[in-house]
Amino acid sequence: MGESSSTGATGALPGVSYVMPVLNEAPYVRAAVERLLAQDYEGPYDITLAVGPSNDGTEVVLAELAREHPNVRVVPNPAASTSAGLNQAIRASAYPVVIRVDAHSLLPSDYTRIAVETLRRTGADNVGGLMDARGTTPFEKAVARAYKSRIGLGGTQHHVGGKEGPAQTAYLGSFRRDRLEAVGLFDEGVRRGQDWELNRRLRAAGGTVWFTPRLVVTYQPRSSIRSLVHQFFATGMWRGELVRRFASANSARYFAPPVLVLLLAASVIVGLVGLAGLIVGAPIGWLALAFAVPVLYVLFVVAAAAAIASRDGFAAMLRFIVVVPTIHVSWGVGFIGGFFELSHDLHSRSGR
Repeated sequence: MGESSSTGATGALPGVSYVMPVLNEAPYVRAAVERLLAQDYEGPYDITLAVGPSNDGTEVVLAELAREHPNVRVVPNPAASTSAGLNQAIRASAYPVVIRVDAHSLLPSDYTRIAVETLRRTGADNVGGLMDARGTTPFEKAVARAYKSRIGLGGTQHHVGGKEGPAQTAYLGSFRRDRLEAVGLFDEGVRRGQDWELNRRLRAAGGTVWFTPRLVVTYQPRSSIRSLVHQFFATGMWRGELVRRFASANSARYFAPPVLVLLLAASVIVGLVGLAGLIVGAPIGWLALAFAVPVLYVLFVVAAAAAIASRDGFAAMLRFIVVVPTIHVSWGVGFIGGFFELSHDLHSRSGR
C-alpha cells in the first residue's frame, strides 16, 4: 500500500491532530497534555480535548490549559462516552494524521515522530504500540504487573510486546484521517472496546492495522479496588456485547474470564452441596472436593505473585494477589452480562 494523501507529500511532514476524551480526570490530564506539548515532532499540530460533564474540577484544568497554550482546544462531550468524545474531537480538528490519546497515558517525546514515520513507511491505516503500565503506589504497581502478566491480561501484544507487523487491533492509535472518515469514525453505540471495533472495520475495508514495539506509552493504572472493579466490569460487559455481535472475529482468550467465573461459581455451589452432605452423613459428601478448584486458582495466583516481590516489593506482591482475581472476576461477570444482554447499561447510556 503506497503512501496516501493523508500523510502528505513525500518529504513534507503532515500536520497532526491529537484527540483526547476526558471525564473526571483532573489528577491526570495536565501531565498527559504536557507530554503532547513536549513532542519532538517538527510538523504542525493541534490538541483537541472533548470533555464530558465532570465533578472533580477537570473542566477547570482544561480551561487553564486552553488559556496557556493556543494549540489546545476544548470541546464539549455531553454524551460523556469515549466514542462520542473521540468523534467530537476528530470533527473539531483538521490535520491529516489523527493520534488518539488517553488522559492516563504519557507519550514519550519521540512518539509522534515514530508514529508518522511508521504510517508513511508501511502505508497502514492505523499504527499503535505498547502500553507500558507503571504505578507509583504498591496497589498501582500490582495493577501494572497484572497488565503485563500473562496471568493478568493474557499477554497480548500491546501489553507484553512482540514483533512489528500487522495486528488485529492497536493501543490508542495513530490514524490516517481519510481512512478513519471513510469507515465512519468510532461507533458511538460502543462505550468500551471501541478501538477493537473500529480496527475491525478498517481491516474489513481492506486496510492494515500495524503494531510496532518502538511506540511505548506510559500508562497510569487505576489507584483503588473500586475503580479497578468499575473499569474491568465495564470492559468485560462490552467485550461480551462485541463477542455476541461479531462472534467469528474474536480471540478465544476473551472467553477465559467468563469461563473461569462460571467454573469457580459452579465449584463453590457443588462444594457446598458436598459439605452439607458430609454434615448430614449423606453419600454425596465427596462433592466437597469441588472446593479444590478455587483453592488451586488461589494457589496459582499466589505463585505468580511471588515472582514480583523482588521487583516491586512485598506490599505490591500482596496486592497482586487481590488485583488479579479482581480483574478476572469483574471482567468475567461483566462479559456474561454483556453477552446475554443482562445489563441495562448497554442500552440506557450507549445511544443504541
